Amino acid sequence: MRSPRHRFGARAALLAIPLAVAGVLGAAAPAQAATASHPASLTCQGKSVDPAARIRYRTEAVIKAPLSTVWNLQTTVERWPSWQPPVTGMKRLDPGPLRKHSRFRWTTPAPPTATTPASTLVITSTVQQVQRDKCLRWTGPAIGEGLRIDEGVHVWNFTAVTGGVLVRTEETWTGAQVEGDVPTSVYYLGTGLEAWLKDLKTTAEAHPCGR
Repeated sequence: MRSPRHRFGARAALLAIPLAVAGVLGAAAPAQAATASHPASLTCQGKSVDPAARIRYRTEAVIKAPLSTVWNLQTTVERWPSWQPPVTGMKRLDPGPLRKHSRFRWTTPAPPTATTPASTLVITSTVQQVQRDKCLRWTGPAIGEGLRIDEGVHVWNFTAVTGGVLVRTEETWTGAQVEGDVPTSVYYLGTGLEAWLKDLKTTAEAHPCGR
């Protein structure tokens, strides 16, 4: 299920929003693509991102907060808009705690370019695997006016370490539009994931008890 921070020309609107989260205009470029430093994909209950996808990115960070705080922030999806400004709308499609087969629909803006209007992507995510305090995996499309990611697959891993939590995340995209320019797609996917992880870290460390 975070938009880029630099305009990149006519194709930017096609690639602006990862299924994970949209960033905000002005972000720095991601340091490197996932495959350069992490050849093995992350998994949750034995399931990984799409192994055949040409567009993928992976990143990680240590968050200095309790595991319960980090987990609750990430899995209480209805509260994402309170700490992720690019998430402009969120609706749970089923009641109760986040679990396997839970679905949620959320929105995020995409900026205009020379050839495409400003749009809002509607992302429908379905949880496929979840193991409390350990991992999450969800999938789903992102669809807007003139913009489409056919399928995003997103995995999160959480590991308690000395002084906090090691959070690792990896996502893949598939679809004709985004596969038309793989390097640019990877750039925008990476920028969005770095922004999401930064927001998670900032929020968890500011409120380590979950308040």
